[in-house]
Amino acid sequence: MSIFDELRHRKLESQTRRHFLKNCSLGLGGLAFAAMTGCNPFSSSKGRQKSQTNEHPLAPKPPHFAPKAKRVIYLHMAGAPSQLELFDYKPELQKLHGKDCPPSLLEGKEFAFIEGVPKMMGPQANFKKRGESGVMVSDLLPHFSSIVDDVAIIKSMHTDEFNHAPAQLLMLTGGPRLGRPSMGSWVTYGLGSENDNLPGFMVLVSGGKTPSAGKSAWGSGFLPSVYQGVQCRSKGDPILYASNPDGIDKSLRKKAIEAINNINRREYEEVGDAEILTRISQYEMAFRMQTSVPEVMNIEDEPGYIHEMYGTEPGKTSFANNCLLARRLIEKDVRFVQLFDWGWDSHGTNAETGIDAGFRDKCREVDQPMTALVKDLKQRGLLEETLVVWGGEFGRTPMQENRDGQEMPFMGRDHHTEAFSVWMAGGGVKGGMTYGETDEIGYTGVKDRVHIHDLQATILHQMGLDHEELTYFHQGRDFRLTDVHGHVVQDILA
Repeated sequence: MSIFDELRHRKLESQTRRHFLKNCSLGLGGLAFAAMTGCNPFSSSKGRQKSQTNEHPLAPKPPHFAPKAKRVIYLHMAGAPSQLELFDYKPELQKLHGKDCPPSLLEGKEFAFIEGVPKMMGPQANFKKRGESGVMVSDLLPHFSSIVDDVAIIKSMHTDEFNHAPAQLLMLTGGPRLGRPSMGSWVTYGLGSENDNLPGFMVLVSGGKTPSAGKSAWGSGFLPSVYQGVQCRSKGDPILYASNPDGIDKSLRKKAIEAINNINRREYEEVGDAEILTRISQYEMAFRMQTSVPEVMNIEDEPGYIHEMYGTEPGKTSFANNCLLARRLIEKDVRFVQLFDWGWDSHGTNAETGIDAGFRDKCREVDQPMTALVKDLKQRGLLEETLVVWGGEFGRTPMQENRDGQEMPFMGRDHHTEAFSVWMAGGGVKGGMTYGETDEIGYTGVKDRVHIHDLQATILHQMGLDHEELTYFHQGRDFRLTDVHGHVVQDILA
């Protein structure tokens, strides 16, 4: 008997009732035990989405309840901007400037770099009431001051992590370690996409570097990879390797993809692996994106007044260009757009990172375009259904950083978990308000504290998703973005 005849014989043998009853008795016992205990291993949990078995995983899916927002633009300032120079006005801290930090602020606390007894550091910016609502905003954000009546500023945010990578992962994936799906992945998993030619979750990066958490900040974790964020570039080819190589035209590429996906479909019919469906979907999406992405990413056709409004320069990589691209993407019904801007780690170890120099430069880079984004969405009637979120991964200390017990040569603040600020606009969020309070020096929240998981729950809620119901079965249990925590911050919702 040849080896091929032997393989054929074994395959036929495995399909007989005798083989099943002889070799699958443990499986039958397991099924019987599950039935007796009331556990159905094939059933879905209450909140689990159908997309795990849907042959079109990005097809639109209904929300849990009527949403206030259809899209999210999340602006993440990687490195963590200082709330004490932007939104959290603390005149009492100014009176303590240059004095030794009280021991009570240091005992039992962990900091990234502070050693010995640091000096207190007063606000390095002037504050003034802005807009009809009279919200206090610093002079480092003159453009932003014009939209405070459309914005809710949460001043009592707090987190559990004081190093960048785990703090970014906690903020964006709900856990401080690698392997969990990002917020954008959860949203597209729960709701799908309304555009067949573009991904439901797209990412734009400025500042010269990716965030400390790397691409896991927009990864799909244990969700099917079709839900991961797709990074685009504002200079050069929008997406790497999307262009056809020399000698390959559109019709030949189409035939190649059709042939590959026919093989993939046969493989799926045989083994039932959901990742094969993801592969099929991604091949087809990549083909359509060759036309759709260059079109939507081309900002040169925007009128001159828009470029002046945002401060954009076509052909360059910048936060301003990315803000304009974000507006163009949500106009095409991209569900979740995430912007990362690197360079906000204001330690003061050199002039480029100091609060008195480099931090001011970063504020100038983002102030005009982020303001223009909110105004542009509003004038186009898009802000009501688009939730805009801005913030970093943690806050900065009210004391000046020192390392090895020596004060830094430039003004800088260390990482701080107890208090920082995030602002939100549109998407059913109240404008012209602040929420939460910190103590008189901005060290910790004293009223209406908001944890990372509360913010995540609120964002999902505005998208019509119950954070406790949006789950995915993995490694024997249901997982969710907010782990086992989180409450919707109802007071900021219209």
